[in-house]
Parts: sequence; structure tokens; C-alpha cells
Amino acid sequence: MSLTAVKRQRSLGGTARKPLVPKGWGLFLFGRFIRRGDYIMEGKFYVTTPIYYPSSRLHIGHAYTTTVADALARWHRFLGKDVFFLTGSDEHGQKIQRTAAERGITPKEYVDDVVESFKELWQALNIQYDDFIRTTDARHHRAVQEVFRRIYNNGDIYKSKYEGLYCVPCETFWLETKLQDGNCPDCGRPVELVEEESYFFRMSKYADRLLQHIEEHPEFIQPETRRSEMVNFIKGGLDDLCVTRSTFDWGVPVPIDEGHVIYVWFDAVTNYLTAAGFPDERAKLKQWWPADVHLVGKEIMRFHTIIWPIILMALGEELPKTVFGHGWLLFDSDKMSKSKGNVIDPHELIGEMGEDPIRYFLLREVSFGQDGNFSRRALIERTNADLANDLGNLLHRTLSMLGKYYQGVIPEPTGTLESVDLELQQLAETTCHRTVELLDRLKINEATAGIWRLVARANKYVDECAPWTLAKGDETKERLATVMYNLMEVQRITTLLIKSLIPRTSERIWQQLGIDVPIAGMTFHDTAWGGLKPGTQTQKGEPLFPRMELEEPDETAEVSSPAGTKPDENAVKPDEKADAGTEDRLDGVVGIEDFAKLELVIAEIKAAGSVKNADKLLKIQVDVGGEERQIVAGIAEHYQPEDLIGRRIVVVKNLKPVKLRGEWSEGMLLAATSTDGSLELVSVSDSIAPGSPVK
Repeated sequence: MSLTAVKRQRSLGGTARKPLVPKGWGLFLFGRFIRRGDYIMEGKFYVTTPIYYPSSRLHIGHAYTTTVADALARWHRFLGKDVFFLTGSDEHGQKIQRTAAERGITPKEYVDDVVESFKELWQALNIQYDDFIRTTDARHHRAVQEVFRRIYNNGDIYKSKYEGLYCVPCETFWLETKLQDGNCPDCGRPVELVEEESYFFRMSKYADRLLQHIEEHPEFIQPETRRSEMVNFIKGGLDDLCVTRSTFDWGVPVPIDEGHVIYVWFDAVTNYLTAAGFPDERAKLKQWWPADVHLVGKEIMRFHTIIWPIILMALGEELPKTVFGHGWLLFDSDKMSKSKGNVIDPHELIGEMGEDPIRYFLLREVSFGQDGNFSRRALIERTNADLANDLGNLLHRTLSMLGKYYQGVIPEPTGTLESVDLELQQLAETTCHRTVELLDRLKINEATAGIWRLVARANKYVDECAPWTLAKGDETKERLATVMYNLMEVQRITTLLIKSLIPRTSERIWQQLGIDVPIAGMTFHDTAWGGLKPGTQTQKGEPLFPRMELEEPDETAEVSSPAGTKPDENAVKPDEKADAGTEDRLDGVVGIEDFAKLELVIAEIKAAGSVKNADKLLKIQVDVGGEERQIVAGIAEHYQPEDLIGRRIVVVKNLKPVKLRGEWSEGMLLAATSTDGSLELVSVSDSIAPGSPVK
């Protein structure tokens, strides 16, 4: 990333307003200070998804990766960069050939139909990729064969005989020692004994070089847990890789031996080079390679962080800057699988709710890098709380007041700024720069949560300033104008920050704000405070997100069954003929639906310190699974700050943030108090990872 100094002043049709902070102020970011208005970001950003296997239609888990990639691509365009966003389909292999044969059609006919469904889903989710590559493309065959030929000519591919175990569904070779109960350790299905003449790639030759690269470039494999796994795998010893097959023909032909096709994974990972212009378009390749981020699921990290970089080393090409292995999107804590009947069809959800609630849930709910849980209830609750209540209600209520007091026209802020105004402006400024920092580190959900803290602060600002009261007296009219301007301006800035995340919603808000400059042309520079032109005529519309009602559970269902799951037929049901004293004994109890609203997770304490002028309070920084938060707790009489570092504790993650003695508290820790007044934190062993749910 480079930052180029440019002098420019711009606002949305008006004079640039006085900035909140002194001239020259900026945020220390990427090793230097950034002063908005003096600097814009430039350069390129090449992001890829894995290319998806067309063995069946895609589910919501596949949509997760592509939505993240799309949001990152849009964000880097917003920063002013040239962006290349690649996705596609991985269409070769024995599994595809067998499936097509079972259906009485050719492999190409089979994959054509499934791949079309991929593109339909990306369109429905408003995914704007720059290139969709198919491994059946002629350009890709040319690239794969050239990669094979060059590595063969370098002496790193040789011919031998392969006898071993192969998982057809995963298209993966396995040593017997790696199997679990005789089955594939990845998918759990049976493996097949394969005996055939093959070509082998000298992977072992590059093991030490790859380890050195990983050590010198810790950003290459992210998150850190994946890096440790891959390093251990390499240190365990790399075998040479069988890179051709001769018992079927659905694949890229080996250029030096027509009786063989190239191993599907050697073929698949090359797509990232193909799309960047390899081997013929050297100018294009120079522009885009190496890739900045490969986004992949954790189950295919070995292929992308061991096989792929070694191919590139043998080829003499640079390695990608970062391979990020994210977790799985689970359904009720179980991996989605058609065989388990728990696959979620994203088309049905989009048809019911629209694409932006789905996009927002995927980006906000899951700590990127960790496994995340998907349920219809969680989706509806997140939509109601964040999109309907916070974002949508803020816009609707402020536009209603603006229409009542100013006929919908943005007023000129003429009053003196008070501390509450400065706090709102400073949070807006900090949020903008913090979002840049977090998204650069791929902290997707933290960045999204940070933007929504600004939305929450704006809602609180409404209550603190009470425009309805200011409107009653002539002496407070100037103050009213300032408050209303600030409210509309913070929403303009928020809309710019979310346009990469939920683009359709941002366009709707932009239209209601009445700004005549298209939002598509806005950049990060335009998030500076004061860009909203007084005199702008707003256009109040319908509420953005009508609240959705959760379906009431079947009265005959077992009380504690998770929403959307089949109740246990053997479970004990409430006695319909309870004795007369039941109601008295149940006084004060809560139902399972109340408990389910609490998001309890494991957190690791990273730092702790005292709170100024508060003897009983400590402020602690905790990792709740790829996201850091601050919690203020009354435990200073029981613990020294240094004794807390490294503890794994239980916290309430979704508690509404509050300010205690000038410090924000974003959660609550759990502790037990004995009859003598002593207190002890509820904690777990180090084997439970931060972010793990408590049930």
C-alpha cells in the first residue's frame, strides 16, 4: 500500500466546513500519519475467492466467502485503488466425471448447468466480481500446461508409479497413517486404492525454503492458528506430490504425455495466475501479480499454503501476500452438508429478506477466521436489532423531525459546538480511520461492529439533545439547527462507510438524504466531517427494514429445542396437568427464549489496568474470538491487573455498551460471590479457544 500526497479540497456541493481537529492532525496508520484531504490511497488490490466445485448448488457457507471478498473489493475501490476481484469454478476431476456419467450427460454439460447457478447466486447477492474463471476455459488449459511444462523442464517433475489411497470426493491423496478409522480425515468417506503410472512434483525439495518464507513473512498465512498448523504439517515431512492421473480423462491434458491429465488441485490453484494474465499477457501479470489476498476455507489451507506456493517457487513467480483461511459457517454448531440435511439455500433467504440483511449478517455475526453459527433466528434478531432498530430507525426518526422543523431541508449549523457535538464528530472521525485499519487487517466483523457503534452513538445523541424540546423555544432554534445538521451529517458519513458492506441499503439512504452526487463516485476522502451541504432537500421514504417477527414455536415441541430443529421425541414435555402450586413456584423464572438472547462466549484477557478515580473498577482488554473489546468490571478489590493476563473467562458478548467513569464497557464478565463476600471469575482451561460459545 502506498500513500501519495495530493492537495485537494472537496465537499458535496458546498464549502468545506471547519474540521473538528487541528490542521495537521491524523491517525497513525500503516506506519505514518494520514491527514485526510492531504492524502489519498493508491495502488492495486487483487483479491480472490476459492473457485467452487460444481458438484451441486452452492449453499450459504459458500456465499460467506464471496460476500467477504466482494466487501473487501468494494472497500479498496472506495479507498481509491485499482481492484481486481476474481471468483470462479473448479470443474475437473474424477468426481465430476462419475457424476455426469451417472446422469447420462457429458461432464461439460453437467458443469455448465451448475456453474450458471453460481452466477445467478452472485447476482442475487449483488456480488460485483471482475472476472469469473472456469477451469474448462481455453485460457486456463493453456496456463496450466505451461506451468507443468516449465516445472518439468526445470527437473522438478518426474515420472514414476503411484500406489496409494485416494479420496475421490475431496480429490486428495492420503497416506494410510493420515486416515481416520480407515476413511478420509477431511470428509470421513472411504478412500480408494489407486495404482497407476504418474508424474510427481518434487515438493520436498522446497520445504525448507517455504518454511523460511513463512518465518520471514508472518502475514503470508492468516490467522495465526492456521499458520501454526501449516508449519507443523511441513515440519512433519513433505512427500513428493502425484500431479497426474491416467485412469480418467476429464482434466487438462499433460502437454508431454497425452495419456495423462493433470491432477485437479495442481490445475485448480493455477487459476489465480491464469486470470492475472499468465503466461502471455505479461503487462497484465505485472500489474496484478502477486495476489494481495487469497480467501479460502480452512479445510483447503494445505493446498493454498503448501502446494500452491511451492508451485510458484518452482515456476519462479512471487508468492501471494496473504492466504487467509476462514472458519466454517455452521448450522446449529454443525457443519453444513447435504447428507445431513442442514444446507441453507441462500436464494430462499434472499427472496424473503433481500440480499443486504444476508450480507450484513455474514459480515457482522462471524469473527473472521473463527467458525460461525447460522440460524434463521439469529439472522432475524440481528436484522431487527441492527438494521431495523438502529440504522433504519435513526434515519426515519431524524428525517421525520427534519420534515417537521425544516420542511426536510438541511439547516445551516450556526450554534456553538458543545462537548456532546465534539464527541460525536470525533467518534465519526475515529471510526473512519479505525475502519481502514481493521479492514486492512481483515478484521471484517470488528470493522462492521465499529461502524454500528457510531450508529448507536448517533441514536444516543438524539436522546441527549432532544430536538423536540429544542424546537419549542425561539432561544434554542440555533441549537436545534446544529443538532439536526450533526445528525444528518453523521448519517452521511455512516452511509459511505457501509456502502461496501450493504451497497443497496447505502444507495437507498443516500437517496433519502437528498445528495445529488451519486454515491458510487464517493471515496474515503469524502468521509471528512462537514461535507453535507446546508440547503439540501431530503426525501423521506419508507422505513429501510420493517421488523420481522420470529415464528412462535409449536406448543407441542420440546421447550429447549433450538429454533428450526426437530424436537426430540423422547424429551420430557411440560406436564399439562401440573399441580395447583406450579405458578407460584415458577414466579420469577425466565423461558429458554430469554436465555437464548444472551451471547455467552469465552474471552482471553490480554491487558488489564485501573480506572481513574474508581477504586473498585478495573478495565480489561479481552479477545472474544478475533475481536478485541474493553470491559469495565468491579473486581479491583479481588484481583491485581497483572494476575488477570492470560485468563480465559466467560463474558456476555451482546450486552449494550455503556460508559463507566469515562470508560466504555462493551460486555460483562461472569463471576461468583460467596457468602463471605469473596469473588472469583468464572473461567475455563486454555484448551477452550476465545470466541467459543457457552451453552
